[in-house]
Amino acid sequence: MKDFPLPEANPAELGFAAAPLARLDALITRHIAEGRYPGAQIALARHGRLALCKTYGDASLAPTRQAARGDTLWLLFSNTKVLTMAAIWSLIEEGAISINDPVADYIPEFAARGKGAITLFQVATHQAGFPSANVSREAWADHARMRTDVCDFSLEWTPGSRVHYHGRSAHFTLAMVIEAVTGRDYRDEIRDRVIAPLGLGDELFVGVPEKHQGRCADIHGPEGSEVPGENTAAFRAAGLPGSGGYGTARAMAAFYQMMLGGGRLNDVRLFSPRLVAFVTRDFTGERGDDGMAGISMHRGLGPHSRGLQPLIRGLGSLAHPACFGHGGVGSSYCWGDPASGVSFAYVTNFVAPDPWHSARLDRISNLVHAAID
Repeated sequence: MKDFPLPEANPAELGFAAAPLARLDALITRHIAEGRYPGAQIALARHGRLALCKTYGDASLAPTRQAARGDTLWLLFSNTKVLTMAAIWSLIEEGAISINDPVADYIPEFAARGKGAITLFQVATHQAGFPSANVSREAWADHARMRTDVCDFSLEWTPGSRVHYHGRSAHFTLAMVIEAVTGRDYRDEIRDRVIAPLGLGDELFVGVPEKHQGRCADIHGPEGSEVPGENTAAFRAAGLPGSGGYGTARAMAAFYQMMLGGGRLNDVRLFSPRLVAFVTRDFTGERGDDGMAGISMHRGLGPHSRGLQPLIRGLGSLAHPACFGHGGVGSSYCWGDPASGVSFAYVTNFVAPDPWHSARLDRISNLVHAAID
């Protein structure tokens, strides 16, 4: 936990009001006491400095209870999508790919089953037409099998005709494009292009090495429910590109500080300001997302933005319209606010169902927005 890229500062120094942050702390403390989730971690940053990072509760419950720590790694679920997309952004800036290219330009066999015209843009904005597709478990460790599975995806509707969240399928597809273009494992590309240059190599992983797996919090869910993640070495190592990343809250807050800095964090220029402006743009407008109960998600190329309508997931109803970020199923949200320079990450180790999950996210993010002076 040394040499972190964000120096620490007092919240008041960074323009945060004390009362809303105290209420945020009390709310999460109450959730833990009520057994809503075993553990959580939050991080709040502004203008390249870390205002707070706090850990709550337990990382695991069985066979013995283990307290969560500052260096605990939390399953990020779909927050991982933005990290995978960041490797795509890097390839765009290098001129290796264009977001409007057909996937089949890089993976010719992807054209099977009527998918030949599907573009990277349609995949990244959840308009590709195969939201329910998935790869086999065997493909986690066999990326030749993963590529075959991806190419065998079948269309459920005409690409571009609907917005419907592609929970796993889109980012398996994008991961295979990364491998086709670079000739390397997508996990290595995400690490070398995005995570390591930012100085987050010990706190953010898409594919957790064995030596760090003891730091991973177990994921939990309601009794009898199917949790979309596993407390296994195979799952943690697999680094599923749309749902299998692990990290600390402060690492995700630092990633979004880079985004708010126009692609720069400290002396590291990861992306150009124009790239960041492009990928955080609202490309889907008021079109409802059929995979999100019809809510207009204002999809960018990775993160989504707040927009103007009353209802939004995760970012907080009080958020500035340009606020952008992403969440993890039933468990977490991370975001950046270009109007204030604030980034915030909230991660837990429990997949809570709606409507409670979305209601608590709105309250938690709103308390942060209320604290911004």
